[in-house]
Amino acid sequence: MPQRMNYAAAAPGGMKALGAVYGYVAQSGLPAALIELVYLSISQIHGCAYCIDMHSRDLLKAGVPVEKLVLVPAWDEAGRLFSSQEKAALKWAEVLTRVSDTHVPEEAYAEARATFGEKELADLTIAIGLMNAFNRLAISFRATPLAAADGA
Repeated sequence: MPQRMNYAAAAPGGMKALGAVYGYVAQSGLPAALIELVYLSISQIHGCAYCIDMHSRDLLKAGVPVEKLVLVPAWDEAGRLFSSQEKAALKWAEVLTRVSDTHVPEEAYAEARATFGEKELADLTIAIGLMNAFNRLAISFRATPLAAADGA
């Protein structure tokens, strides 16, 4: 599908603001691979080809084994491949990404809070909100995945 518009060029101030949030999350103290796994999972839930491509590439460059990468959609069935912190983050990401269905039940919050401190959970929630925003932009305007653009 052809890209509908270049939203970064149309709204550079908005993209700069989202970029600042991205920078904040990157320096938050949360492990980079954890953040990228969450970003990939959210993008898979939404079916955002552009973001799935980008975060898969980033995780592979960071040395995440392909076996783990392909099991992100089934993290809860992947045994010890995912750490308890990764599982908690991925579950929180799913609950928040599907907020209109889940309404974030108390048990989901309690499980996330058992793993993450207040700042960590707030930062993780900011990261989740950010990726949901990026997915909506990329899907709405049909951003072209690098793999499709370069034929890789």
